[in-house]
Amino acid sequence: MDVNQVLESTLSPDSSTRQNAERQLTHAAEVDFSGYLTTLAHELANEQAQPHIRTAAGIALKNAFSSREYARLREVQERWINQIDTGVKKSVKDLALQTLSSRDGRAGQSAGQFIASIAAIEIPRNEWPELMAALVENVGQGGEHLKQASLTTIGYICETDDAQLRESLAGYSNQILTAVVQGARKEEENLEVRNAAITALSDCLDFIRSNFDNEGERNYIMQVVCEATQSGDVRIEAGAYGCLNRIMGLYYDKMSFYMEKALYGLTIIGMKNEEEDVGKLAVEFWCTVCEEEIAIEDDNQMAHSEGSGEMRQYYHFAKTAAVEVVPALMQLMTRQDEDAADEDYNVSRAAYQCLQLFAQAVGSDIVPTVLAFVEANLADPDWHKRDAAVSAFGAIMEGPKEVSLEPLVKQALPLLMEKLRDDAVQVRDSAAYAIGRISDLLPDAIDPQTELPALIEALFGGLSSNPKMAGSCCWALMNLADKFAGEPGCQQNALSPHFQGSVTALLQVTEKPDVENQLRMAAYEVLNTFITNAANDCLPIVAKLSDVIIERLENTIPMQHQIVSVEDRLTLEEIQTSLTSGVLNIIQRLEGEIKPQADRIMNILLQMLSSAGPKSSVPDAIFAAMGGLANALEEDFVKYMDSFVPFLYNALGNQDEPALCSMAIGLVSDIARSLSEKSQPYCDSFMNYLLNNLRSTSLSNQFKPAILQCFGDIAQAIGPYFETYLSVVATVLQQAANVNAGSDAYDLYDYVTSLREGIMDAWSGIILAMKQGKAQLLTPYVESIFQLLSIVAQDHHRSEPLARSAMGVIGDLADAFPHGDYVNYYRNEWIQQLIKETRQNREFSGRTIETARWAREQVKRQTANFQGVQMS
Repeated sequence: MDVNQVLESTLSPDSSTRQNAERQLTHAAEVDFSGYLTTLAHELANEQAQPHIRTAAGIALKNAFSSREYARLREVQERWINQIDTGVKKSVKDLALQTLSSRDGRAGQSAGQFIASIAAIEIPRNEWPELMAALVENVGQGGEHLKQASLTTIGYICETDDAQLRESLAGYSNQILTAVVQGARKEEENLEVRNAAITALSDCLDFIRSNFDNEGERNYIMQVVCEATQSGDVRIEAGAYGCLNRIMGLYYDKMSFYMEKALYGLTIIGMKNEEEDVGKLAVEFWCTVCEEEIAIEDDNQMAHSEGSGEMRQYYHFAKTAAVEVVPALMQLMTRQDEDAADEDYNVSRAAYQCLQLFAQAVGSDIVPTVLAFVEANLADPDWHKRDAAVSAFGAIMEGPKEVSLEPLVKQALPLLMEKLRDDAVQVRDSAAYAIGRISDLLPDAIDPQTELPALIEALFGGLSSNPKMAGSCCWALMNLADKFAGEPGCQQNALSPHFQGSVTALLQVTEKPDVENQLRMAAYEVLNTFITNAANDCLPIVAKLSDVIIERLENTIPMQHQIVSVEDRLTLEEIQTSLTSGVLNIIQRLEGEIKPQADRIMNILLQMLSSAGPKSSVPDAIFAAMGGLANALEEDFVKYMDSFVPFLYNALGNQDEPALCSMAIGLVSDIARSLSEKSQPYCDSFMNYLLNNLRSTSLSNQFKPAILQCFGDIAQAIGPYFETYLSVVATVLQQAANVNAGSDAYDLYDYVTSLREGIMDAWSGIILAMKQGKAQLLTPYVESIFQLLSIVAQDHHRSEPLARSAMGVIGDLADAFPHGDYVNYYRNEWIQQLIKETRQNREFSGRTIETARWAREQVKRQTANFQGVQMS
């Protein structure tokens, strides 16, 4: 293999050339990993090699120890630990360290990435203790290129998410800090070095807590960072404000002195900097302040309600600074870029976000300052100022007391509706968004008789006027539909008088041939929200609407033959997905009344499934609609099973598309619940696919709870016929019950909770199935069921769904064995306590509390009626 040729080919713009080169590298690594690393390390360190070849060698080295998947990452790291000779390791590491001094900055950067990859393996194992000392020495005594590359390497090492490495790095905090502070000082004349040092300092702030606890060291760090905000170099200044941002998030409790002495003034100066990158990060500093103080206030309120004396220090930085910072933010909001795309994040948008957070942190005290700005700028000839005024008013809808905002909203609504007709589309869009925030956060301020009709009319007018307003107008309309829907199943609601007109307007918007697809999709989303929130008096309109939506869906089939580009296909898929979601919403609203349309719906859905390409998003929506139809038709859905089930089996077995596979698992549950015993002919295949998915290493653990729950749904559907699968499923449930998160594996806690919910749901369905004459088949598994219940009882942070499922299993098992076979289990004090805690939890829903009461009655019957022990 000509290594230079292969490395050059990895950078080729031609994908086939590039992929062929990558395959050659992969093969070389598999055949002789030590030789592979040695060859690449020599090429990286070769000062005579072309720069792009050295860069490619560095990338290949880094990639040899990188993977997005945790299991694969551990696998490649194990190769270094177990397959590489100590001498080879030392040689490769020395060559990488040597490359840091190269005048080729890209080679030094690539070497730094490779060093960081090896550090992630060796530092937690104490196998490269001299690394940090070497990097510190490089910064103190090396040339400019070596200093910069070494600081960059420290940054790469410190930006890790690896928990073991993060813990180990704390032991190197003094060395890390020595290097980065030395490079970040104002005395450092080389701006490239200083910039690298500031970046590395930001990355290492998590690991220097012991240094930050020391007042002298903390003062020096803060001095260096504050001086960097005035360096005159945009990159360094932005990096310094980024450091201050992270410092505030990590060390809020130590910031009072520095806020008073420097940070108030420095950050306001930074916010006014003409350079966007600097201004945004200075604004984000105050975002962090507000977020911290909002969190502190929430934590303290919770501690107070629980009777705890552990209150966090709260300095009210935002409230103190509001008089200066809030006006500065609103001035920054006038610096909009009319050409900015929706996803662009500029200083104006940063300021708007920060104003929202100030409103939440400061509350009603912010209102007079914002109102003064609004009144001064709402009618200004400059659209930038009008837009800022409208946006500022919308920004403060969350935080101040509702009683102080509601009269202001009453006064503002006519003005906001007027601004929906402003000459500048930016102002119109901001007005629609402000109305959306009002309807979301303060719907009670909108009178359904006098103001709601005008708002709906004005927003539909805005929706038709310009595609740039589509997102904001549609969001506002959806909020109005959600907030004025009334109680579920109500005969009439505030939307009823406007329902027909709204549906007509939305259908007109979506059927225009020249309409932008973004506007069409947004309008369909609004239509679906109106359907979902339709009162009973509007159901005849919904029924008529079903004809229109189904016809439009049918008309998309011929369009599949007119596709000439990837963009065409994506557009068609978006239309089909939106229309299919509309069909689902209509089904859910009409329920059994959809039956006359069912054949037509299934026909078009099956046609779409037949023509859907790989990786298409449409089948997800189709499966959701079929689940809704199954729920609506119940046992009558069986007539479609033979034509549909091959698609369902394919999706259940399609582990390459996890989202589709997940939808299919949920659909099996829907079908089982709907068809009951009529689902039995399909259950052998269902169970085989579900068990295969449970054993799969391709699917993530997150699939397992849903699969276990599906077992319970199948069992409940087919009753005693589930005996065929009982022993296999019971073994799976017993094994799953042994999974624990561990005391420090917080990332696994939610998964284990979900898994236990799935286990409980499975047992509940199985118990109900076996109760029909075959309860004795459960005997071998009763002890393990109570063992899991005991574990749940010991978890004082159990979720509500888990608590409710546990109540169901306790009651179902008692009901299945009414003659006291397991009365001794029910006399355990922890059973009584678990039921009591669930029944008396005020945060739980009525459904959960009622289930706990039922479980208590079942347990009472067991313990009162049977004094002896009858273990069979």
